[in-house]
Amino acid sequence: MKFDNTKVRRQDRLLSEERAREIMATAEWGVLSMIDLDGKPYGLPLNFVWEDACIYFHCAPQGKKLDALERNGEVSFCVVGDVKLQPAKFTTEYESVVIAGEATIVTSDEERMHALELLLRKLSPHDVEVGLKYARKSFYRTVIVRLDIDTFSAKCKRM
Repeated sequence: MKFDNTKVRRQDRLLSEERAREIMATAEWGVLSMIDLDGKPYGLPLNFVWEDACIYFHCAPQGKKLDALERNGEVSFCVVGDVKLQPAKFTTEYESVVIAGEATIVTSDEERMHALELLLRKLSPHDVEVGLKYARKSFYRTVIVRLDIDTFSAKCKRM
């Protein structure tokens, strides 16, 4: 996983790698962008968890997203940090991280359960035990996708 801000057009708006990692660790959702089976762009907002050099998310065992990823796992994932609309100034303050990588379906039961536990600890920290029971019950109806991060960059606009 390589942090690379060299290709960001607005070099005056760069975010640090440290802040980019904070955003990836704390943001509740991001947008997964891929190419569908018809060759058209397809983007979805989804919950995720970041660990080391990968992102995990879960989904149903069939659907357009999985069809697209099985054909082409190269994806982009965008995570948005703090946002403040500035209506009187006709602009928006923001932070964003853009990730490029390869998405694959996780087949190991151990890694799948690990990802579900990570998601629970991040998104339902006060209900982890109940969530784990639910996860075990629906385990074989849940697909885990791992996005192995190749590169990520980050920028912001501050007023």
